[in-house]
Amino acid sequence: MSLHPIVHAKNRPDHPAVIMAGSGDQMTFGEMDASANRFANMLRARGLGDGDAFAVLLENRIEYFTLIWGSQRAGTMLVPISTRLTAPEIAYILRDSEAKFLITSAAFDEVLPGVRDECPELPILVMDEGGEDDFGAEFSQHGTDPIADQSAGMVMLYSSGTTGRPKGIRPAPPEDPDPQAANPLMGLAIMGAGMPADGSMVYLSPAPLYHAAPIGWASTAHRLGGTVVVMEKFEPEAALKAIQDYKVTDSQWVPTHFVRFLKLDPEIREKYDLSSHQRALHAAAPCPVPIKQAMIEWWGPIVNEYYAGSESIGMTMVKSEDWLTHPGSVGKAIYGTVHVCGPDGEELPAGQDGLIYFENALLPTYHNDPDKTREAMHPNGWMTLGDIGHLDDEGFLFLTDRKSHMIISGGVNIYPQEIENLLVTHDKVMDAAVIGAPCPDLGEKVVAVVQPVDMDTAGEAFESELRDFLAPQLARIKMPKLFDFRPDLPREANGKLYKRELRDEYEAKASAGASESASA
Repeated sequence: MSLHPIVHAKNRPDHPAVIMAGSGDQMTFGEMDASANRFANMLRARGLGDGDAFAVLLENRIEYFTLIWGSQRAGTMLVPISTRLTAPEIAYILRDSEAKFLITSAAFDEVLPGVRDECPELPILVMDEGGEDDFGAEFSQHGTDPIADQSAGMVMLYSSGTTGRPKGIRPAPPEDPDPQAANPLMGLAIMGAGMPADGSMVYLSPAPLYHAAPIGWASTAHRLGGTVVVMEKFEPEAALKAIQDYKVTDSQWVPTHFVRFLKLDPEIREKYDLSSHQRALHAAAPCPVPIKQAMIEWWGPIVNEYYAGSESIGMTMVKSEDWLTHPGSVGKAIYGTVHVCGPDGEELPAGQDGLIYFENALLPTYHNDPDKTREAMHPNGWMTLGDIGHLDDEGFLFLTDRKSHMIISGGVNIYPQEIENLLVTHDKVMDAAVIGAPCPDLGEKVVAVVQPVDMDTAGEAFESELRDFLAPQLARIKMPKLFDFRPDLPREANGKLYKRELRDEYEAKASAGASESASA
């Protein structure tokens, strides 16, 4: 039997497809199918066919799924845009993706004038605003009959731009153009994660839908006939309440969510009934071992981790039971084959850190950037996400850090993730980023940018406390030379740290200092 919202709309039209966790607003499979057809007709009326792109700049809202599933049956390329970007950054993606138009909402009124100035010829449709550019007015003019030439659409995600301009990840075309054909993530969800295909799943999505994991897993939950509960914005207690109130069975998180859960008062953590919760996936960054251990102790052995990327070149997964005997691992490959290679491309033995590659028949390219695509490729045709790690003797993969985050201080390679993982386990630390800042003596010095739970604790005494905390667990060369306390860090809601912003800030300070010294 085909597993797809089109089928579920026929068989279970009144079953909830989407519920907004905060407002309680719902959309059934029947309603979602009708609205998806209406949007597919709108795309055709605007002249968009197979492979043509349109962009979406929206907060988490129920209409996002109208756009996802309408595009998915129209063969078009949906380009989700991060809601934290500036007008020039948004305009760059619009131009680079060759988007035919942008769909946004009144929530972005502050940034839209700048986007219009940068892209004066681009049609922009706005939800909730009225007027001549009103999305709803145009959308309502189209019928709900299916388009005659349905084909599978795609999503082109843009990297977060941690090392420069964001890059569009153009997926390999689907092997089967039928929009109802199964895709690899469905198999991984059922066979790897154990998600049910009988329509009983209630999937909680706490992160922004413009990210790879939320849009991918939420769409997969719909294919399996499940209900997707979407949080308008993540708040730790609200997430626990949503699990209880909507009897959530499945969910997907990032380590920063776990850290924020564990910083809650124990009385708050214990007041909610989480007994419906059967599978909790997490990914996006290596999870500190003590954090993962505490989550398994609290939620039980339902916490399953995977390692993958927006590029969809491969995936590893580890269930709680295996993680407890291989703490820190992100598991074994369940999609693609893992290779760990040295600087000359040679495969490394177990236990030795190197660049992680996936071997896979389906590989993407970086849109309009053949150099970046070439840099990511191994001579054997494998592809890397840019992460460093190693395999153990049993084939379990362990991540060390991003290659681009490595600090070289006094000729020694230092991986910040190790230091960050230690810092966030301190009771008074909410978040931490470790970067390399310019240093005339060492080349780079280790800087810890720390978000305290309470900013009133920031100062010399707290710095001394953190140094004492790190000293028994960290080699002296890795000890931060500087602690910088801030009320928040430039972190995406999907857990990704914008370290580039911090590095750029410190490089600018160093350059300004050098200029002052030269002119003195």
